[in-house]
Amino acid sequence: MGKDQGRKVPKKIQPCWTDDACRPDLEKYCHMAIELGADDAKVIESNQVILEERVRAKCSIPKCTFYGTSLNCPPHSPTVREMKEILREYKYGIFIKLIVGSNLVAGERAFKDDTMNPARKKLYEIVSSIESQAFYDGYHLAMGFGGGPCKRTFCANVECDALVPGKRCRFPLRARLSMESAGMNAFTMAARIGWDIYPIAKTVSPDDVPHGTYLGLVLIY
Repeated sequence: MGKDQGRKVPKKIQPCWTDDACRPDLEKYCHMAIELGADDAKVIESNQVILEERVRAKCSIPKCTFYGTSLNCPPHSPTVREMKEILREYKYGIFIKLIVGSNLVAGERAFKDDTMNPARKKLYEIVSSIESQAFYDGYHLAMGFGGGPCKRTFCANVECDALVPGKRCRFPLRARLSMESAGMNAFTMAARIGWDIYPIAKTVSPDDVPHGTYLGLVLIY
């Protein structure tokens, strides 16, 4: 039993995929996301992914604390132009929503104690699990994106090993680009498919928002 725990059985890679052939898998990944703890997951087409230069610019204007400190954050992450080229080669993805209690993400104390970190880790784990399953299902180019800096989530108090010559990421199977660091306007994408989302910061009282939201995406094929 122990030896088989987490065992993956790979499926044969197809020379090409059709919508009819992949639809059951896409729905399976949505159900999988919810089973893993997401509050919702939807199949979206790649043209629903909004890529904007201003999203990536917000990492430096004003400059984020984690700017330049991780391989998955600007200026090291792919540019918007590069992401647009990558996105053209995908047709479908799984958009994932994780709701977090407002007391964990809003207000001075939440930011000081970083009480939202368990939710960020959970989102990254959901994203990486779906990406992994899709890989073994034959979608070998599946690509996942989390929410919030992976540096803050996994390596807040240590240097990013991936930026050190001769070293590699400490968490290569979980750490990913965030949607924002790739230039994706995740908030507008969520609003357009009907998910409620609110801008939250230190100055927002938990009493003034019903919940926080973390968003992730896995491009499938």
